[in-house]
Amino acid sequence: MDRRNFISIGATSLSLLPLTGFADVYTNTVRKPAWLLDWIAINDRQLPNYGLIKVTDANSPYAGGYLNETDMPNPQSTSGFLMKAGMLFATPESSYYQSTKLLAEIEAAARCMLKFQHSDGTIDYLDTNFHSTPDTAFVLENIVPAYKFLSGSNAKGTGTALGLLKTFLTKAGDALIVGGIHTPNHRWVVSAALTKLNELFPNPRYTGRIDQWLAEHIDIDPDGQFNEKSTNSYSPIVDRSLIIMARGLKKPELFEPVRRNLMMTLYYVHPNGEVVTEGSNRQDKGTIGNMSRYYYCYRYMALLDKNGEMAAMCRLIEKTCPKEQLAGYLDYFLEDPTLWNELPASKPLPTSYAKAFPYSGVVRIRREGWDATLLSNNAAWLTFHKGNAVLQGMRVAASFFGKGQFQPTKIEQQGNAWVMRQSLEGPYYQPIATDKIDANGDWDKMSRTDRPQSEIQKLDSTVTVTEVNNGLRVDVELSGTDNVPVALELIFRPGGTLGGVTKHPKKDNAFLLSDEAGTYAVGTDTIRFGPGRVQHKGVQLRGAVPSMDAPTVYLTGYTPFKHSLFLG
Repeated sequence: MDRRNFISIGATSLSLLPLTGFADVYTNTVRKPAWLLDWIAINDRQLPNYGLIKVTDANSPYAGGYLNETDMPNPQSTSGFLMKAGMLFATPESSYYQSTKLLAEIEAAARCMLKFQHSDGTIDYLDTNFHSTPDTAFVLENIVPAYKFLSGSNAKGTGTALGLLKTFLTKAGDALIVGGIHTPNHRWVVSAALTKLNELFPNPRYTGRIDQWLAEHIDIDPDGQFNEKSTNSYSPIVDRSLIIMARGLKKPELFEPVRRNLMMTLYYVHPNGEVVTEGSNRQDKGTIGNMSRYYYCYRYMALLDKNGEMAAMCRLIEKTCPKEQLAGYLDYFLEDPTLWNELPASKPLPTSYAKAFPYSGVVRIRREGWDATLLSNNAAWLTFHKGNAVLQGMRVAASFFGKGQFQPTKIEQQGNAWVMRQSLEGPYYQPIATDKIDANGDWDKMSRTDRPQSEIQKLDSTVTVTEVNNGLRVDVELSGTDNVPVALELIFRPGGTLGGVTKHPKKDNAFLLSDEAGTYAVGTDTIRFGPGRVQHKGVQLRGAVPSMDAPTVYLTGYTPFKHSLFLG
């Protein structure tokens, strides 16, 4: 999960009043571009929203801190305020520039951060992690820039806040050089935080700990994908962390995995600018997300390498992502004026391809305005996007011994087709050998693996996906044991309009396709699919994964089941 939140809970300030008129003492010699000034204005408008979640009870141990969405005082929201407030306090173009009222708010929040911090230097992430080294590193992404902005402002009266923040940072550093992690990306988040600390307060223990993590090598596969495959959360965090480390440690070799991941990710973008998430093995799997989290990384590398494709991706992100999200990374752009430079000329982005990513178990097919994703090890083994009309999953299941959900383990290319297979068996079991009978007749002590099998039933499933004119043909075949009920699901993203289908008589959000063609439309974007087939109304078969809370069209039949479906 990206711990950097975008606060947008209203526009009424409860506690912050902007002041202007202070001397311009923290400015760069390079004129800020118009888009950056726009981002500053956005942050100015967002800052008062923190007043709505501030702990104002003077008797609370967390007075001056900030609440999460469940009204719990927490270090993540509080550090987010500190970063935004410290940045705007030090930015001459902000209406909060050197505001004495804002400085008092910063001091109160800094005191509260010390209340959140344990004696070992760590903080908690109340959703799940306690005395957490990784989450301490995540909040340093906010606290370090808050300290740097305040220090660089040279404004009067900042000494108390800087002292409080330095205490927090140095205690956190003590935690980061000894603390453990949970997941692969945590190594690089911790190392990036230590890199930032080392820039502020040089310490060989910081760099020594970084070298320990780097000795494990960067977890990037030949596809260019990181271990967690988390395109909507952790991949951009890893890219950002490696850039920080490459710069701060003077290790340019750490730019190489960033390049590889960013170039791979060019093929993970839908025509409407969303990112493909179904291949993730983290909590962002199947979520809806845009490319805003990647903007800093693409811009930094486009300028470093003079890369036209990465520059084109920056321009696509600017076009398809809300400015408010991009402005959430303003601190990175104020800290590094080289990012203000004009991007190199764009080179065409890949928009027509069929490309396999075997280490991720993903195949991406895109033809300009539509695209599809094939997935192994996934019950929803195909998605299809036409603009904002989205088939978010196609699944097929049979009521075969409670385990008939089709979930292929690999995708094979055969000519111009992509093939996925699964073979299942449903045996019955004979009496166990006499020497293995439990004296007390305890069933659990008489293992099925010790029993002879008989009447073994089989189910072979094959899905073949072939490109056809302006779409795909999906051939689904299930055979082996006869007369097994089958249900093929087309699961659409909520918000559109279905046509050519019939509402299921007993199940909400379920529809049957018996005619030649159905449609799903969102605005001017339409997905067409068919022909249909309805031989029964069993749409939630035993052993199938639960139906999704989304408009779902079903085709049904019995084995031997063979059906060709056009999708386009």
